[in-house]
Amino acid sequence: MFRHNTIRGSTERIVEPELLDELPPQDRRARRSRVDLQRLNKWMNHSATMAAVLDQKLNGAVSPRIVELGAGDGHFLLSVARRMQGRWASADATLVDQLDVFDPQFLTRFRALGWSVCPEIAGACEWLRQLPRETADALVCNLFLHQFQAEALGELLRLAAPACRLFIALEPRRSWLPRLCGHCLWFIGCGPVTRHDARISIRAGFLAREISALWPDDKNWELIERPVGLFSHLFIASRKK
Repeated sequence: MFRHNTIRGSTERIVEPELLDELPPQDRRARRSRVDLQRLNKWMNHSATMAAVLDQKLNGAVSPRIVELGAGDGHFLLSVARRMQGRWASADATLVDQLDVFDPQFLTRFRALGWSVCPEIAGACEWLRQLPRETADALVCNLFLHQFQAEALGELLRLAAPACRLFIALEPRRSWLPRLCGHCLWFIGCGPVTRHDARISIRAGFLAREISALWPDDKNWELIERPVGLFSHLFIASRKK
Protein backbone atom coordinates (compact mmCIF):
# COMPACT_ATOMS: atom_id res chain seq x y z
CA MET A 1 0.00 0.00 0.00
CA PHE A 2 1.18 3.54 -0.77
CA ARG A 3 0.95 6.07 2.01
CA HIS A 4 0.24 9.67 1.07
CA ASN A 5 2.39 12.65 1.94
CA THR A 6 1.78 16.38 1.75
CA ILE A 7 3.28 17.01 -1.71
CA ARG A 8 0.10 17.42 -3.77
CA GLY A 9 -1.29 14.15 -2.49
CA SER A 10 1.58 12.14 -3.96
CA THR A 11 2.78 8.87 -2.54
CA GLU A 12 5.83 8.71 -0.33
CA ARG A 13 9.12 7.44 -1.67
CA ILE A 14 9.46 3.68 -1.35
CA VAL A 15 12.95 2.32 -2.00
CA GLU A 16 13.22 -1.38 -2.79
CA PRO A 17 15.99 -3.54 -4.33
CA GLU A 18 16.07 -3.68 -8.11
CA LEU A 19 16.59 -6.95 -9.95
CA LEU A 20 19.38 -5.60 -12.15
CA ASP A 21 21.55 -4.87 -9.09
CA GLU A 22 21.12 -8.44 -7.83
CA LEU A 23 21.74 -10.33 -11.08
CA PRO A 24 25.29 -11.40 -12.02
CA PRO A 25 26.61 -8.83 -14.54
CA GLN A 26 26.98 -11.42 -17.31
CA ASP A 27 23.54 -12.96 -16.80
CA ARG A 28 21.64 -12.68 -20.09
CA ARG A 29 18.75 -10.95 -18.29
CA ALA A 30 21.15 -8.33 -16.92
CA ARG A 31 22.72 -7.77 -20.34
CA ARG A 32 19.29 -7.32 -21.89
CA SER A 33 18.26 -4.90 -19.16
CA ARG A 34 21.34 -2.73 -19.78
CA VAL A 35 20.32 -2.54 -23.46
CA ASP A 36 16.78 -1.65 -22.34
CA LEU A 37 18.20 1.21 -20.26
CA GLN A 38 19.84 2.63 -23.36
CA ARG A 39 16.42 2.61 -25.03
CA LEU A 40 14.76 4.22 -22.01
CA ASN A 41 17.36 6.99 -21.87
CA LYS A 42 16.55 7.84 -25.47
CA TRP A 43 12.82 7.95 -24.75
CA MET A 44 13.40 10.09 -21.66
CA ASN A 45 15.86 12.34 -23.58
CA HIS A 46 18.31 12.19 -20.69
CA SER A 47 21.55 12.48 -22.66
CA ALA A 48 20.30 15.64 -24.40
CA THR A 49 19.19 17.13 -21.08
CA MET A 50 22.49 16.31 -19.39
CA ALA A 51 24.50 17.72 -22.29
CA ALA A 52 22.46 20.94 -22.27
CA VAL A 53 23.05 21.48 -18.54
CA LEU A 54 26.77 20.75 -18.84
CA ASP A 55 27.05 23.12 -21.79
CA GLN A 56 25.28 25.88 -19.87
CA LYS A 57 27.00 25.42 -16.53
CA LEU A 58 30.51 24.66 -17.80
CA ASN A 59 30.40 27.21 -20.59
CA GLY A 60 33.93 28.07 -21.67
CA ALA A 61 35.49 24.91 -20.25
CA VAL A 62 38.33 23.51 -22.37
CA SER A 63 39.04 20.13 -20.81
CA PRO A 64 36.63 19.56 -17.92
CA ARG A 65 36.91 16.75 -15.39
CA ILE A 66 33.67 14.76 -15.30
CA VAL A 67 32.75 11.99 -12.85
CA GLU A 68 29.68 9.81 -13.32
CA LEU A 69 28.42 7.93 -10.28
CA GLY A 70 26.54 4.70 -10.99
CA ALA A 71 27.91 4.74 -14.54
CA GLY A 72 26.98 1.17 -15.47
CA ASP A 73 28.41 0.08 -18.81
CA GLY A 74 29.34 3.65 -19.80
CA HIS A 75 26.79 4.04 -22.60
CA PHE A 76 25.00 7.02 -21.04
CA LEU A 77 28.10 9.18 -20.64
CA LEU A 78 29.24 8.16 -24.12
CA SER A 79 25.94 9.44 -25.53
CA VAL A 80 26.48 12.70 -23.61
CA ALA A 81 30.04 12.95 -24.96
CA ARG A 82 28.74 12.63 -28.51
CA ARG A 83 26.40 15.56 -27.93
CA MET A 84 29.26 17.64 -26.50
CA GLN A 85 31.42 17.10 -29.57
CA GLY A 86 32.68 20.45 -30.84
CA ARG A 87 31.95 22.20 -27.53
CA TRP A 88 34.94 20.86 -25.59
CA ALA A 89 38.36 20.15 -27.09
CA SER A 90 38.69 17.22 -24.70
CA ALA A 91 37.44 15.90 -21.38
CA ASP A 92 38.73 13.70 -18.58
CA ALA A 93 36.04 11.31 -17.32
CA THR A 94 35.88 8.83 -14.46
CA LEU A 95 33.08 6.25 -14.51
CA VAL A 96 32.30 4.85 -11.06
CA ASP A 97 30.17 1.76 -10.53
CA GLN A 98 30.14 -0.94 -7.88
CA LEU A 99 29.82 -3.63 -10.58
CA ASP A 100 32.42 -4.45 -13.23
CA VAL A 101 30.12 -3.86 -16.20
CA PHE A 102 31.95 -1.15 -18.18
CA ASP A 103 32.02 -2.06 -21.87
CA PRO A 104 35.69 -1.85 -22.99
CA GLN A 105 34.55 -1.34 -26.60
CA PHE A 106 33.45 2.14 -25.56
CA LEU A 107 37.03 3.22 -24.78
CA THR A 108 37.83 3.63 -28.47
CA ARG A 109 34.63 5.59 -29.03
CA PHE A 110 35.38 7.93 -26.13
CA ARG A 111 38.92 8.49 -27.38
CA ALA A 112 37.64 9.32 -30.86
CA LEU A 113 35.68 12.16 -29.23
CA GLY A 114 38.75 13.43 -27.35
CA TRP A 115 37.68 11.99 -24.01
CA SER A 116 40.08 10.23 -21.66
CA VAL A 117 38.14 7.66 -19.61
CA CYS A 118 38.98 5.75 -16.45
CA PRO A 119 36.50 3.14 -15.10
CA GLU A 120 36.51 2.67 -11.31
CA ILE A 121 34.89 -0.34 -9.60
CA ALA A 122 33.69 1.00 -6.26
CA GLY A 123 30.62 2.05 -4.34
CA ALA A 124 29.85 5.74 -4.79
CA CYS A 125 30.28 6.75 -1.14
CA GLU A 126 33.40 4.62 -0.74
CA TRP A 127 34.94 6.29 -3.81
CA LEU A 128 33.92 9.83 -2.84
CA ARG A 129 35.50 9.52 0.62
CA GLN A 130 38.99 9.37 -0.89
CA LEU A 131 38.44 12.18 -3.40
CA PRO A 132 40.29 15.49 -2.76
CA ARG A 133 38.29 18.72 -2.65
CA GLU A 134 37.02 20.09 -5.97
CA THR A 135 38.61 17.27 -7.96
CA ALA A 136 35.72 17.23 -10.43
CA ASP A 137 34.32 20.08 -12.47
CA ALA A 138 31.07 18.10 -12.56
CA LEU A 139 29.67 15.07 -10.77
CA VAL A 140 26.78 13.58 -12.73
CA CYS A 141 24.24 10.83 -12.04
CA ASN A 142 21.62 9.26 -14.26
CA LEU A 143 18.85 7.12 -12.76
CA PHE A 144 21.03 6.48 -9.71
CA LEU A 145 20.05 8.56 -6.66
CA HIS A 146 16.59 7.00 -6.40
CA GLN A 147 18.22 3.76 -5.24
CA PHE A 148 19.17 5.36 -1.90
CA GLN A 149 17.08 5.73 1.23
CA ALA A 150 16.98 9.33 2.53
CA GLU A 151 19.72 8.85 5.14
CA ALA A 152 22.12 7.14 2.72
CA LEU A 153 21.33 9.70 0.02
CA GLY A 154 22.09 12.52 2.44
CA GLU A 155 25.46 10.92 3.17
CA LEU A 156 26.26 10.59 -0.54
CA LEU A 157 25.41 14.25 -1.17
CA ARG A 158 27.45 15.32 1.86
CA LEU A 159 30.47 13.54 0.38
CA ALA A 160 29.83 14.79 -3.15
CA ALA A 161 29.54 18.52 -2.38
CA PRO A 162 33.19 19.18 -1.44
CA ALA A 163 34.45 17.15 -4.40
CA CYS A 164 32.93 19.19 -7.25
CA ARG A 165 31.84 22.57 -8.57
CA LEU A 166 28.71 21.20 -10.22
CA PHE A 167 26.41 18.30 -9.38
CA ILE A 168 23.70 17.11 -11.80
CA ALA A 169 21.22 14.28 -11.33
CA LEU A 170 18.47 13.01 -13.62
CA GLU A 171 15.98 10.76 -11.85
CA PRO A 172 12.51 9.27 -12.27
CA ARG A 173 9.62 11.57 -11.38
CA ARG A 174 7.23 10.08 -8.85
CA SER A 175 3.88 10.96 -10.37
CA TRP A 176 0.90 9.40 -12.07
CA LEU A 177 2.07 9.66 -15.70
CA PRO A 178 5.40 7.84 -15.20
CA ARG A 179 3.56 5.23 -13.11
CA LEU A 180 1.06 4.70 -15.91
CA CYS A 181 3.73 4.49 -18.62
CA GLY A 182 5.84 2.21 -16.45
CA HIS A 183 3.24 -0.50 -17.04
CA CYS A 184 3.54 -0.14 -20.83
CA LEU A 185 7.29 -0.65 -21.37
CA TRP A 186 6.62 -3.90 -23.23
CA PHE A 187 5.45 -1.63 -26.04
CA ILE A 188 9.00 -0.36 -26.68
CA GLY A 189 10.53 -3.83 -26.30
CA CYS A 190 11.72 -3.79 -22.69
CA GLY A 191 12.19 -7.16 -21.01
CA PRO A 192 10.78 -8.45 -17.70
CA VAL A 193 13.70 -7.22 -15.55
CA THR A 194 13.41 -3.67 -16.87
CA ARG A 195 9.63 -3.64 -16.55
CA HIS A 196 9.91 -4.81 -12.94
CA ASP A 197 12.68 -2.36 -12.05
CA ALA A 198 10.98 0.59 -13.75
CA ARG A 199 7.98 0.35 -11.44
CA ILE A 200 10.29 0.18 -8.41
CA SER A 201 12.34 3.14 -9.71
CA ILE A 202 9.28 5.32 -10.16
CA ARG A 203 8.05 4.60 -6.62
CA ALA A 204 11.51 5.64 -5.39
CA GLY A 205 11.67 8.75 -7.62
CA PHE A 206 11.51 12.38 -6.58
CA LEU A 207 9.21 15.39 -6.48
CA ALA A 208 9.37 19.05 -5.52
CA ARG A 209 12.63 19.82 -3.65
CA GLU A 210 13.23 16.46 -2.02
CA ILE A 211 16.89 16.26 -3.12
CA SER A 212 17.55 19.93 -2.34
CA ALA A 213 16.38 19.30 1.22
CA LEU A 214 19.23 16.81 1.64
CA TRP A 215 21.97 18.94 0.06
CA PRO A 216 24.43 19.81 2.85
CA ASP A 217 25.03 23.50 2.03
CA ASP A 218 22.41 25.78 0.50
CA LYS A 219 24.28 29.03 1.30
CA ASN A 220 27.25 28.51 -1.00
CA TRP A 221 25.38 26.67 -3.72
CA GLU A 222 22.66 27.55 -6.20
CA LEU A 223 20.12 24.72 -6.17
CA ILE A 224 17.69 24.02 -9.01
CA GLU A 225 15.21 21.18 -8.81
CA ARG A 226 12.30 20.71 -11.19
CA PRO A 227 10.43 18.33 -13.48
CA VAL A 228 11.91 17.87 -16.94
CA GLY A 229 10.12 16.22 -19.84
CA LEU A 230 7.19 13.92 -19.18
CA PHE A 231 8.83 11.43 -16.86
CA SER A 232 11.95 12.89 -15.27
CA HIS A 233 13.19 14.96 -12.34
CA LEU A 234 16.26 17.20 -12.60
CA PHE A 235 18.50 18.37 -9.76
CA ILE A 236 21.39 20.82 -10.26
CA ALA A 237 23.73 22.16 -7.57
CA SER A 238 26.17 24.86 -8.75
CA ARG A 239 28.88 26.20 -6.45
CA LYS A 240 28.58 29.97 -6.11
CA LYS A 241 31.66 31.90 -7.21
